[in-house]
Amino acid sequence: MKTRILQINNCHYRRGGADAVYLNTIKLLRDNGEEVIEFSQKSSNNEQSDYEPYFVREFDPLKFNTLKKMFFSPRQLFSFETANKLKKLIHQEKPDIAHIHLYKGVLTASILKILKKEKIPTCITLHDYSLLCPRNILFDSHNKICERCVKGNSFNCVIHKCNRNKLLYSIINYIEYNINNKLFKPENVFNKIIAVSKFNYVKHQQKKNLKGKFVHLYNFSPGCEDLNSNPTKGDYFLYFGRLSNEKGLSTLIESLNRQDENINLKIVGTGDIKQDLEALVNKEGLNNIEFLGYKSGEELKFLIANCSYVIVPSEWYENNPMTIVEAYALGKPVIGSKIGGIPELIEDEVTGFTFEMGNVDDLSEKIREAEKISQQEYNKMSGNARKFALNNFSEKVHYRNLMNIYKSMLAE
Repeated sequence: MKTRILQINNCHYRRGGADAVYLNTIKLLRDNGEEVIEFSQKSSNNEQSDYEPYFVREFDPLKFNTLKKMFFSPRQLFSFETANKLKKLIHQEKPDIAHIHLYKGVLTASILKILKKEKIPTCITLHDYSLLCPRNILFDSHNKICERCVKGNSFNCVIHKCNRNKLLYSIINYIEYNINNKLFKPENVFNKIIAVSKFNYVKHQQKKNLKGKFVHLYNFSPGCEDLNSNPTKGDYFLYFGRLSNEKGLSTLIESLNRQDENINLKIVGTGDIKQDLEALVNKEGLNNIEFLGYKSGEELKFLIANCSYVIVPSEWYENNPMTIVEAYALGKPVIGSKIGGIPELIEDEVTGFTFEMGNVDDLSEKIREAEKISQQEYNKMSGNARKFALNNFSEKVHYRNLMNIYKSMLAE
């Protein structure tokens, strides 16, 4: 008998990496004959779902101004609509287990109350650091890594106005964190907690109340086994992802400013600092940097497959970046900063290069070093990246390990 699996996420479309993992997981399970039930919010951007009648009304706090944020703050913390609709879905579809991805701020902790009440074995994938940090990302208002709440009191989030340097936003984060971690205690809700990087797994070991619940499972690349990797060294470096402060893009652009003009960089993505980055490039007269905007699907695959290296210059605790997963699947080496879950994926001069986070000189040197290697050396590095992907990011490996996690939950 197949397992009936309830997949839960704030969005039922690809807004970010976590949403992609949620949708990829649904397809993977269905492709292997499992029965999947979906629960999310309604949106004109949503992918098709037979369960949309149970979805909650669209709610996006990121689009709110301060006044609207204040008015709707109770809804951001707890949703009675979500609780009622999830309860109806469970009674109608009778899932065996539930797998949560993102829920804070939209679906809210109301799902935890219902899952516990209905005695549904539940796991959550840690796409961020929400069990450790009120802001979820261990990053403060000055765009610096911050562990004050991990090592001290969560009220530090309010004191230091960690969310965009705004007191109201930070207060909401503080209340939300305590509702999720003190009122609805994770140890009483989650049977298993999936860390998608070894770094995240180790970082959470200090949560003594959750001892024994953590498991490690990397994200996967859909169709990884069937992709045709390209071992040819391209004529440009590539960054793709969100354009935001924690991604280290200013460091990347400055490093290109120190290179010969024949070293080209393409930047793919959108975000709140896009205009600032474009202004910086224009100010420095960097004609070797091109902004391509948002790309997805085959168009993005083409850009990855034909680059020389993908660059991941992040300056925060990256978890298990899908950029590296997707690059390796296409046989592309990666240049990444030594922070978070990045260095565990990159072996220097084997699958790419690592550099000291935020160090323009070190990144500049690694780009020059990467550019100089021969096509023969590049072929070997490309093959190593592809091999790492097949061993760690394939659908077959992920499905087997994920089902083992589900089975252990049911056995408990």
